[in-house]
Amino acid sequence: MPLIALAIAALAVGFEQLVQWQLGTMGIVALVALTAGIKSKSVAIGGIGGVILVMLLAQSG
Repeated sequence: MPLIALAIAALAVGFEQLVQWQLGTMGIVALVALTAGIKSKSVAIGGIGGVILVMLLAQSG
């Protein structure tokens, strides 16, 4: 069980680094807002994070 938790944590950190490399600090802020909105079941916070991510992805593409 600890090995699975360690692997999941490593994947999460790797994904966070990928987002920061691709989208910068604002990408991390958007990802945190989206995650916090989903975990707290707050549509407003999750929506803000999602909109920021979409805007960043549209800009970089």
